[in-house]
Amino acid sequence: MNSSEFVRGDDKITRALEDPARASRVRAIRDEMRTADEAYGATLAAIRKAGSLTQEQIAERLGVTQGAVSQLERKPDMLLSTLRNYLVAVGAERPRLLVTVDGTDIDVAL
Repeated sequence: MNSSEFVRGDDKITRALEDPARASRVRAIRDEMRTADEAYGATLAAIRKAGSLTQEQIAERLGVTQGAVSQLERKPDMLLSTLRNYLVAVGAERPRLLVTVDGTDIDVAL
């Protein structure tokens, strides 16, 4: 194949995954991501439940449907502003994010 010939991205991925070691690493990374996503969603629901609130109550406070809150709690990523709005609706005071860099904790206000 000529180096200037166009190759579809899907074809590159398919070829790359033909390598068993690479395919194994990709599966492991995907499993880790799935586990992290599930933990993230469970954490949001746990925060809501700690406030003794239902998805319907949060939906009313956010001006959205209960289904939208359910999706939000299962969403693998979101804007920080969306997270902040959710946390405020749950009743969080001064919501913030704690990040540790090289052993130093940095408290970031949302």
